[in-house]
Amino acid sequence: MTAARRNRSSDLLRALLGFCWAAVSFTTHAAVDYSEQRQPCNSHEPLMQPFFGDLHVHTRYSLDASTQDTRTTPAQAYQFARGASLDIQPWNSDGSSQRSMQLERPLDFAMVSDHAELFGEVHMCNTPGVEGYHAWECAVYRNWSWGAYYLFNAMSSMLATHLGLCGEDDVLCKQAAASPWTEMQHAAEQHYDRSADCAFTTFVGYEWTAMEARLGGNLHRNVVFRNAEVPPLPITFIDEPAAEQLWRALDEQCNERKGSCDSLSIPHNANISAGFMFNGLRDDGSAMTAGYAQLRQRFEPLLEIMQKGGASECYFAEGITNDELCDFERQPIDNLAGFDNPPGPNTGFARKALADGMALERSVGINPYRVGFVASTDTHLGASGAVGEGDYVGHGDADVPAKDRIPAGLPDKIKNNPGGLAVLWAEENSRDALFAAMRRREAYGTSGPRIVSRFFGGWDYAESLCADENRIAHAYSGGVPMGGELARGGRSKPTFLVLANHDPGTAMHPGSLLQRVQIIKGWLTTDGEYREQVIDVAGDADNGASVDTRTCAVSGDGFRELCAVWTDQDFRPEEQAYYYSRVVENPSCRWSQRICVDKGVDCKRPETVGEGLEECCAPEHQPVIQERAWTSPIWYIPANDAPQGMTARTSPASLQQ
Repeated sequence: MTAARRNRSSDLLRALLGFCWAAVSFTTHAAVDYSEQRQPCNSHEPLMQPFFGDLHVHTRYSLDASTQDTRTTPAQAYQFARGASLDIQPWNSDGSSQRSMQLERPLDFAMVSDHAELFGEVHMCNTPGVEGYHAWECAVYRNWSWGAYYLFNAMSSMLATHLGLCGEDDVLCKQAAASPWTEMQHAAEQHYDRSADCAFTTFVGYEWTAMEARLGGNLHRNVVFRNAEVPPLPITFIDEPAAEQLWRALDEQCNERKGSCDSLSIPHNANISAGFMFNGLRDDGSAMTAGYAQLRQRFEPLLEIMQKGGASECYFAEGITNDELCDFERQPIDNLAGFDNPPGPNTGFARKALADGMALERSVGINPYRVGFVASTDTHLGASGAVGEGDYVGHGDADVPAKDRIPAGLPDKIKNNPGGLAVLWAEENSRDALFAAMRRREAYGTSGPRIVSRFFGGWDYAESLCADENRIAHAYSGGVPMGGELARGGRSKPTFLVLANHDPGTAMHPGSLLQRVQIIKGWLTTDGEYREQVIDVAGDADNGASVDTRTCAVSGDGFRELCAVWTDQDFRPEEQAYYYSRVVENPSCRWSQRICVDKGVDCKRPETVGEGLEECCAPEHQPVIQERAWTSPIWYIPANDAPQGMTARTSPASLQQ
């Protein structure tokens, strides 16, 4: 057969695959199996659509938000996510607000995730007439918010207990907790668009708030429920003071009960977990077991890689990695409590967790850390999705309180940032479709911009796939998307398709162009040594783009769209590996530098450094950032280690039916 005939045959085969995909998708659209009553979505795309949201939002029912005088209700948080204006502290004596916020672009989905351990105390201490309102603990709460912030949180999240106002067996606090939990459910129901428009999706959920007591490591998880069928009260750290106990309780009260209740949990801020979030052990410090690994993999398919408390991708330091892009939104310490722990902040990062997971798979047979990536804000203002660098006002954290007045200088400590967004690839904007995307890890996180990114891995992708108008259909039919698992097959080397589109932004805040797309590979050699590689596969790191930190004006070239097909030429079939893509924007001014410039700060002239602006000139201040997106990884599993049913777990629903 001549080369021309082979090419024509290949083109015909690809066209036939595209036709078959469309036919299968069409016939399965009407068969969507919802777990709750709703209208089918008009906008239904079997090849998936990207939906942007925030799964980490605190309102007035989180004690650390309420002690900062956040008054946002769950309903107002959802209204804000949909584009409404939101009043925030400080408040005038007549109850009016001194400032407000509004998103320029609404979100597609959101979840209020208030700290559940103190629902009862927050409601009790803020509601006259409720039993316990006059307790001394509530007097502290109402009159000494700073002290209450630390006292209540330390008791609940470190010691797993309530203070003395809850009565015998904590009955009073449990009774009081029912009111916020019910309101959160009602708000989620009120703002979930069950019509065919599918304009906005809400999830019922909460934050399970645990802290390792000795070194202050953050062990928090956000619990997400698939639909409106949820337990009568949240399962808290006080109820179940270990992640394994949380998962088993969720099984008992939700996942394994008759009905449609389903749940998962998302660990966050691994960068300040003091190394405990992914320490290779069970929660009680005992050795990892296959049972624990299986339970964790089932309940925790995702990791929050970015939020206002920093990025958890990787840690940049001499002797650790030469990947300079790891030096991004770092925290100065490795824990939530503020302890100066040895050996420093290099603990709890995603790349090491991915590596340790592969090593654990060798020893116990299951990888407990096969996690995909999302991002969110962790806002304590109820300001879902407020991630703009150009209009950042803080997120209600206690670092720079705004309870009594608008901060005179920077609205937050420079170690914090506006947070990121979760992006889910799903057929439609419904709870069931989005939850399924979380389950199969077809998800990614951004540091704030609405970058659109796709990542696929397979064995037989053509080098010309970027130019193919049916490239997404071929990518699905010939491989797996982000979050998937590759078993041995086809060619001798895996090939990856990566695509990215820049965020155009808005008229008021235009987006940045893309600089490059990278693939990060991590693997274990046959003797157990971990290695990693960062490969630029599209774009140009030396495109001349820059930002003037004196004015924040940007210059230089960039890319609106990037696409690449990359083959791992160094692949060894006997070695476990993971791959994920990182999309990087051109340099721009960080939120803190924008304010420093706007306030006229010149660090060479001390007289220009006004009140609250001292950190503009701090040695650790990074005035320039490169915003980014991280896709969930794709794992390569040697043939003798490949799990059964892999393809069905990672393919779109239309191919599973």
